[in-house]
Amino acid sequence: MRLITRVYDRLIDLMALAAALLLIWLMVSIVISVTMRNIGIQPFSWLFTSSEYALLYMTMLGSPWLVRKKGHVHIELVTAKLPETGRVIVSRLVALLCVLVCLVLAWKGFDLFQTNLARNDYDVRAYFYPRWLLTISFPIAFGAMAIEFSRFVFGDNLIHTGEAGIHE
Repeated sequence: MRLITRVYDRLIDLMALAAALLLIWLMVSIVISVTMRNIGIQPFSWLFTSSEYALLYMTMLGSPWLVRKKGHVHIELVTAKLPETGRVIVSRLVALLCVLVCLVLAWKGFDLFQTNLARNDYDVRAYFYPRWLLTISFPIAFGAMAIEFSRFVFGDNLIHTGEAGIHE
């Protein structure tokens, strides 16, 4: 079981690394596009399209890692005022709700992926790009986020610290 957990954890780390590299690509593509416009050259059409794809993949690939690191937005004003037992219950209930939402989105994303695959859909703009390559990110990312949130439901660590304010 530990081997599976370590492999899974490394997979999430690799997804986060890919998201970081896509962020760099996004910056580079924007700089290139703006520079080309400023010198009077029409930017390559694939620059814009690849930036759009990068935004999707970056969001989907980086989200499970952000959940693990508690990098998502949550408000501690209510949980800071609760007693310890209440904070634990509320935190686990919030995490459970997040698991359920992520599972529904993963299931719907998988359904969309299967539809795109069956129909042989393409995103046709700068180039023909199989749409399933875009929608496969939904079940993967939301499934991984469900696993990460379930660690807050069943593990020792909680989403909420009980400390209101910014702690960085």
